[in-house]
Amino acid sequence: MTSDVPSTADIQLIQQCIPHRYPFLLVDRVEDIRAKEFAKGIKMVTMNEPHFQGHFPGLPIMPGVTIIEAMAQTSAVMVSLSLGLVGSGAVVYFMGIDTAKFRRKVVPGDVLELHITTIRGGAKVWKFDGRAMVGDELACEATFMAMIDVTGGKG
Repeated sequence: MTSDVPSTADIQLIQQCIPHRYPFLLVDRVEDIRAKEFAKGIKMVTMNEPHFQGHFPGLPIMPGVTIIEAMAQTSAVMVSLSLGLVGSGAVVYFMGIDTAKFRRKVVPGDVLELHITTIRGGAKVWKFDGRAMVGDELACEATFMAMIDVTGGKG
C-alpha cells in the first residue's frame, strides 16, 4: 500500500493520522515522506505555547521532552500513512528512548525541522533515529522506539 503514500501531510491529514490535539499536537506539517523510511516534520515554535509560561518565565525555551515528542509525532504520521492507518484510530505509543542529546536551545520564532529515519520497522514495533534542526544547527538527536496499536487502545 506504500505506492499511495502522499509525500506531504498538512494539519488536517496529521489529525487523521494521530489523536493528538491542542495543546499537545506538536507538528504543523510533514514533508518529504518516504513510506516506511523517512519523514521531515515541521514545527513552528511560537510564544503562544503553554509550556513557555513556566519553561522559563522571561527565558522561553522549548522543553527537550517536547522536542522528542514532536519527533515521535512525526514518526507516527509517517507510519500511519505508510501502513494505511489514516482515520483508523490507531495509536502509536513510546516504548523507549535509547539516546537523547540536546545541542541548541529552541525558542519562539524558530522553525524546528524534525528529520525521522526508520532504523527498524515492522507491523507493531518500530525504531527511529531523529534529528531536530533549526536551520543548519542540530538542536536535538535521539533514538527511540514506538509500538503501533491498531485497536486504538481498546484491545
